[in-house]
Amino acid sequence: MGESFVAERIKLFEEALPASIKLAYLPNFGLLKLRLTAMGKDKISTAALLSEHFHQLKELLTDIAVIDEDIPIEQVVGRLLKTTGKTMGTAESCTGGNIAHMLTSVPCSSAYFKGSIVSYANEIKTSILGVPAEVLQQYGAVSEETVKAMVSGGLKALGTDYMVAVSGILGPDGGTMEKPVGTVWMAAGDGKEIVTIKHHFRYDRARNTDMASVAAINLLRKLISRQGL
Repeated sequence: MGESFVAERIKLFEEALPASIKLAYLPNFGLLKLRLTAMGKDKISTAALLSEHFHQLKELLTDIAVIDEDIPIEQVVGRLLKTTGKTMGTAESCTGGNIAHMLTSVPCSSAYFKGSIVSYANEIKTSILGVPAEVLQQYGAVSEETVKAMVSGGLKALGTDYMVAVSGILGPDGGTMEKPVGTVWMAAGDGKEIVTIKHHFRYDRARNTDMASVAAINLLRKLISRQGL
């Protein structure tokens, strides 16, 4: 949820904060971090007051909260997978392996991350991931149909429990009227279910890549969390 929408939701909470507690909004790559800071002379009473308001804030944002710790989203997903003994892989086109890079930057990620297929060219999507040529011809590489096929093919190729797939146009050129620069389709799934979403990012290539990577990891997080594993 965007910063302005979150601010509106917690407006009354923020207005009621005591003078000793400050709330900061820290947006970054499609995620918003909220930070409460308390100042006081007595450490114990100050910590207790901070904890009280921290839990109030959590209650207001339960449906959109990712984690109540200061850790990156790739570590959040890693915990979910490691706890349940599940594995995952990525099938990446436009992000060029960046999602895999983020996930493997977490120590001990080998316990759940098996590998990545960077299918930048359509022939790789077809030959390795098994995306039907007719799907690419009819819908294009940047489409819901293609990323769903990439997930299905990736699950078979890597033998994982979960797979994330992305395909898009990150810029600065390559866009069309129908699919402008910044259009990214992504999917996450297992052997039973595949969920998809389309994003329209509006920044430069590097930032679009980072935002697409975070969004794809978050899509997987939501799927795993909803399944209650």
